[in-house]
Amino acid sequence: MKNIFNVILLVAATMTTGMSVSASANQLDDLLKQVKNDRISVAHIDKKREAEFKSARADKQALLNKAKRALAKQHSRNDRLTREYSANEITLSQKAVELDAATGTLGEMFGVSRGAAASASGTIATSIVSAEHPGRGEVLNRIANAKEIPSLSDLEELWFALQTEMTESGKVSRFTTEVTNLDGTKSSETVARIGTFNLVSDNGYLNYNVGLGQVQPLAKQPAGYIESTAVDYFNTTSGYAPLYVDPSRGAILALETRKKNLIEFYHEGGDVGYVITVLFFIGMLIALERMIVLSAMASKMKAQEKNMSQPNENNPLGRLLKVYYDNKATDVETLELKLDEAVMRETPQIDRGISLIKMFAAMAPLLGLLGTVIGMILTFQTITLFGTGDPKIMAGNISLALVTTALGLIAALPLILVHSMIMSKAKAILNKLDEQSIGLIAAIAEKESV
Repeated sequence: MKNIFNVILLVAATMTTGMSVSASANQLDDLLKQVKNDRISVAHIDKKREAEFKSARADKQALLNKAKRALAKQHSRNDRLTREYSANEITLSQKAVELDAATGTLGEMFGVSRGAAASASGTIATSIVSAEHPGRGEVLNRIANAKEIPSLSDLEELWFALQTEMTESGKVSRFTTEVTNLDGTKSSETVARIGTFNLVSDNGYLNYNVGLGQVQPLAKQPAGYIESTAVDYFNTTSGYAPLYVDPSRGAILALETRKKNLIEFYHEGGDVGYVITVLFFIGMLIALERMIVLSAMASKMKAQEKNMSQPNENNPLGRLLKVYYDNKATDVETLELKLDEAVMRETPQIDRGISLIKMFAAMAPLLGLLGTVIGMILTFQTITLFGTGDPKIMAGNISLALVTTALGLIAALPLILVHSMIMSKAKAILNKLDEQSIGLIAAIAEKESV
């Protein structure tokens, strides 16, 4: 059709051109010949294309016939396999009946042995005895997963595995094994095994990782008094030594390792706890300085009491005596005023810093109460956001509330104690000065009255 359309266009163009140029008879004859030739050419092309279409249709029919033959073949194969499957099902049922009849009472032994192997496999896999005697679970797994009656050698292996576990559970042994450290490095160490309870070394308790089959140190050792018994026990070469053992095979020990120590509890106090600690240490430093100064002052005053006639200005009593001797010739009222002035001049040096200790002792529990209030505010905020479904979410804020209260009381108690001690020592020194000043005035008054 495209060629015909081209011919028509060519004819139209030719006619247009002929009309515009000339209408000669020769040109019309040539045009007629060209149209005829083109028609013959177009007809030939159409026949060729028609032949190609017929050939392609024949090929498609051949493919369709081939696909039908393949489908029929598969249907036939499906029917054959279905018959074979049904026949095999019948054969399997017959063989199962024959197998049951042939095994007889051995079938019960088969079930018992598989059950015992499966139970023993779980026990042995999690037992710390496997750290010293590895590879025992492979035979048990094979027996537990077997599809046939176990052989005599398999039954013996099951017996040996059970007997080994029972025997080793009552032994305390030492052996050398590879220990995988927390940083991934490995080292060969001597380990003591206490039955099926615990593994210990000179670094404390160890753990047997069942999944990896490795002996590893605990990520965190239990409390110090528990860990120390393990180290002492391991280093004991003779006699008896106490040791904490875990009869639950690791469960109780795992709980002990999760317990927080004092340092972890302390850090839960947060910033308020740190402020209380700073106040406590400042107060204790002031108390220590006051205790040293007042003790030295009391010692020098005691030495001065033995030599009252020669005052020494390195102590309050000596300076008081110097004022007495310098104003000995004055009247009693003037001397009394001079001595009172000297005592008052010594009082600030004796009482210096004591009021700060008292203030810190009062501030510590108040700061603890502040931490309690902050912790409760954060707890209620957490409840508002997440609800009360999981108590662990609130545990951190409650710890802040309780730990700060405890820190405030812990800081206040020793501060109150040292404040009382220092105050008593300062009062003793001031009373000694008052006593001596009154005695000196009384001596002068007595002389004047005579």
